[in-house]
Amino acid sequence: MAQSAETTTTEETRRAWHDANVKPLWEVYPTHAAEERSSTLWPWRTMLPMIEHACTLASPEIVERRALSLIAPDAKPGEFHTINNLNAAFQIILPGEVARPHRHSMDALRFVLDGSGAITRVDGKDAPMMRGDLVLTPGWSWHEHWHEGNAPIIWLDVLNAHAHLKLDTFVFEPGPPHDVPALPPDGAFSAGGLLPDVAATRFSPIFRYPLADMLRALEGAPKAADGSRRVRYVNPLDGGSVMPLLDCWMFRLETGQKTVPFRTSAHGVCVVVDGRGSTRVGTSSIEWETSDVFTLPHGMWTEHCASETSTVFVASDRELYRRLNLLTDEYAVAGPAG
Repeated sequence: MAQSAETTTTEETRRAWHDANVKPLWEVYPTHAAEERSSTLWPWRTMLPMIEHACTLASPEIVERRALSLIAPDAKPGEFHTINNLNAAFQIILPGEVARPHRHSMDALRFVLDGSGAITRVDGKDAPMMRGDLVLTPGWSWHEHWHEGNAPIIWLDVLNAHAHLKLDTFVFEPGPPHDVPALPPDGAFSAGGLLPDVAATRFSPIFRYPLADMLRALEGAPKAADGSRRVRYVNPLDGGSVMPLLDCWMFRLETGQKTVPFRTSAHGVCVVVDGRGSTRVGTSSIEWETSDVFTLPHGMWTEHCASETSTVFVASDRELYRRLNLLTDEYAVAGPAG
């Protein structure tokens, strides 16, 4: 009768493998069965008291940023990703506070959840921050924050930090800023279909995308392949993603509407701008409402359903997979191109 590798492997053999820094592949990858993944939800009603309490524990004068990282339940010790390549965190600044300038190799975005009056300066350009605004801080761009308002402001940071950690390209530099590039003002890109005669950049020269502009665009958007109205944030100079390895968009569902089930090789972090609904991932489901944050795992059939008219922001690492020729999208029912 044949014996298994497990029963025939001696302790002496294992010691020899360990000393030689080798391990049998059949123990590293014992099966090729598909892994069931589910979405992780961070409800705003649970998060807000924790965010407010963090204000009493840390100050931007002492720590680099006052932020609470959202960590995947399956993260191993020392890991702090929210989902695979993406890291997300709630950041808060109080009136009069300043978060000092720095830059890093990671692309990052800020999506404002609550409050107004703060300003983010990116490579010398000021981006006022109001609820629902998207503010970009592309990789290796100098950025700092300060608050001129009267009440706390909270936003969600999304970075591709873990992608850079895997690639060993994680670099950080504290201020003061130097070698700041000259960039055209946002007003140069204020008319659709018209562009100034400027050189293309590897990221969007617009650092602030106001919520009001996005909502107007959603009103006129045709249905996407999943049935939602979806509008993508883009680099106006080439129509591509706003940053080299981060892509983002917003979608809207009417009351009772469901999306066509879809799956992709990319990952996503979602923010509910307004509304209530649910998302089914594989065999599991979550319920979400305004200001909740949840993840979209890769490779799983996913379907969104709105209990009331809902608008959801999505940040994704799909651009990373597209550039590596590893991006796949699949819909359960064919739909119009979106």
